Order: sequence, then structure tokens, then C-alpha cells
Amino acid sequence: MLTGAAHGALEVRAETDGGARLSGRFPYGAVAELAKGRSEVFAPGSLEPRGNVYLLAQHRFETPLASTDSGGLELHADDDALRFEARLSPEVVNTSHGRDALALIRSGLAVGISPGFRVPTGGERVERHDGGLMRTVTRAELHELSIVTRPAFEAAQVEARCWQAPQEAGRAIPAAWRWR
Repeated sequence: MLTGAAHGALEVRAETDGGARLSGRFPYGAVAELAKGRSEVFAPGSLEPRGNVYLLAQHRFETPLASTDSGGLELHADDDALRFEARLSPEVVNTSHGRDALALIRSGLAVGISPGFRVPTGGERVERHDGGLMRTVTRAELHELSIVTRPAFEAAQVEARCWQAPQEAGRAIPAAWRWR
């Protein structure tokens, strides 16, 4: 699974039953520089929920906070962003990872939203742009959203990718231009 991140807006509200509500957004059209000369952007509406979508802490499936199947996570997409509203039950809030996630959000240390997704065949465009490569994700299967401390792509995630710009006039693209 690939992950991507951009600065979003997170809001936390306490519930009277001891639970918590989180709301946030992952903006479309925001360009993220993954590495020097390698950028990525999500087209409007490109994140399509697939199956049970989870809200996680730090992309770790062992730290679920909510999910669409449990009724604790609602997703809403428009032309500007993928928005979410999550209700963390009192039971989740009282777990160590629930308390930790809320403490990091409230302290301002975990303020990023990062989607976990798969790009199906034909769901991306890679083009030369400003002396580098720009990957535009036009369709992605969304499997999870994560609250992250560093709302930018990590080197390990970039290295797990294998992107190529289109070949030009039959010439192979030099290795320096390929994603790894």
C-alpha cells in the first residue's frame, strides 16, 4: 500500500460519554515534493473509498481509531478535498493508542492527514514538469486515512514506488529520471 500526505486541518471535540470526535481534510490539488525533482498531486475526487476504510494512527493497522464499517468514520468528497468525521468511542479513547493519538493532536505534534491507497492501472499520469517529474493521481483506491506527525512523504515510501515518465520519441528514460 502506498501512502501520501499533505497538511490538512484536524479538529478534536470531546463527547459527553467520554468519546471524542475528529474532523479533518486531505486537500486535492496540493503539490507535495517527495524528493528533489519528484512531485505528486491528487486530482479532485481521485480518492475512492474501497471496502472498510480505517482511520489509523501513523499508518499502523494495529492502532485503529475508527472505521466506516463500524459507523465511526464518515467520508465526504468534493472538488476541494476529501473530508472526514470520526467518532472515537470511549473504549478507543481509553486505549493507550487512543490517548496517545489525541494527546499528539491536541499538542499540535500530529497535525497531518495521510491516505493509504492503491493506484489502479491507468489511475496516474507522470509528466516532466519544471525540470523534474510530476505524478498526478487521477484515481486511487482509498483503504485508510492516518493521523501522522510528519505530513509529507517519507523516503522509504518513495523508494517503494516504481514510476516512469513516458518514453520520448523511442528513447529510454535515463535512470536518474525514474522513481525508485
